[in-house]
Amino acid sequence: MNLNLYGHDGKWLMVDCGVSFDEPLIPPYRYSGTNKQTHHRVVAPDPTFIAAQKENIAGIVITHAHEDHVGALPYLWARFQCPIYTTSFTAEVLRRKLAQTKLINKVPIVEIASEQTLTLGPFDVSWLSVTHSLPEPYALKIATSAGTVLHTADWKIDAQPITGKPFDSNTYRALGEENILAMVGDSTNATKPGFSISERNCYDGLLSTIKPLQGRVVVTCFGSNIARLITLARVAQKTGRYIALYGRSLINMYSIARQQGIWPVDLPVADAFHLGYLPPNEVLAVATGSQGEKNTALSRMANDSHPHLQLDKGDTVIYSAIAIPGNEDSIKRVNSVLSARGVKVIMSEDSQLPIHASGHPCAEELKLMYHWVKPKIAIPVHGEEVHLKAHAMIAKECGVKKHYVGQNGDLYRLAPQPSIRRQVINTGRVPVQQD
Repeated sequence: MNLNLYGHDGKWLMVDCGVSFDEPLIPPYRYSGTNKQTHHRVVAPDPTFIAAQKENIAGIVITHAHEDHVGALPYLWARFQCPIYTTSFTAEVLRRKLAQTKLINKVPIVEIASEQTLTLGPFDVSWLSVTHSLPEPYALKIATSAGTVLHTADWKIDAQPITGKPFDSNTYRALGEENILAMVGDSTNATKPGFSISERNCYDGLLSTIKPLQGRVVVTCFGSNIARLITLARVAQKTGRYIALYGRSLINMYSIARQQGIWPVDLPVADAFHLGYLPPNEVLAVATGSQGEKNTALSRMANDSHPHLQLDKGDTVIYSAIAIPGNEDSIKRVNSVLSARGVKVIMSEDSQLPIHASGHPCAEELKLMYHWVKPKIAIPVHGEEVHLKAHAMIAKECGVKKHYVGQNGDLYRLAPQPSIRRQVINTGRVPVQQD
């Protein structure tokens, strides 16, 4: 859920503040009881520690617009009551979320330009461009009198992204000359060798997969992946199909992309209720529900309860996403219903063609980043223990002498004497209510 706190000179800088879905309040690795825990639809990090000293928050900085980085602010901001700093696309995503909680005119949002540096209390924060799976992702260079940290947030090396500029290694090579104290980095794909594939390769794979199909095609993907939506719109145009979006999050992100001038003007999107009247071989529907969630567009299509589109024998559902650990059974249930109705299912994990591109760095990308930045300390974050440990080993192989693997609540002391103190802060999860 990515609530990160950097402390210096009596002040705190908060970086990101996200949510998670369908989770218990106690993480499984801390749970030893015999009764099954109650899962909550949306959970956020427990902010008690920092909310108790909100007068010391220098600001809240949001790196990008994914739910696990921005989604908790509409529910937790009242406990912080300080300005939020982010770039244009993320700011618009946040405004629409705040409008749902009647905070739209109460939360000060300061829009930042790419490569801008802003002083927030004792922190000089610079926004550094990266590539990821949605518009305007940024790493942060956080400079203080005690040293400078690179907070990578979510990133990958993509030379051919669908949105934004290609990854520019020169930005990070330059950091190698700046005596970076620590790199706090994405560990999600640290266990995977090689490089993540480009979004351009994903276009080629989806085009080759969809082109020979005769029936309706439904593609399910993460709702925030604007690059994938643009890729699918181009595939639809190339294959003579009409594309429409099914699911509130998809429609909302498409609307923001149009408003921000990110969506190409030559890629039309049809009204969702029109596709049901078209011949099957002219239909390309994009639906929410890639994790098997109940009441999403794909789940309703599988159960033949969607008001705008029905699936028949000979149609195909394509998962242009990976199964997040823990969601496998939910996905299998949806796919069993689809298969029983004669609908073919293609999973990205089983496809010989690249129909999904991860937004996170694999092992070779991490190695390159360490060779460029040359930090003195490596702090793996954003992943489970196996990913954090794999990331730490990569840092060690790259010559980083200090690397700390911790858990939520651990305090990493970076200067003057680096160390890690275990479970200094009480952390947890709180449920949030959504309309």
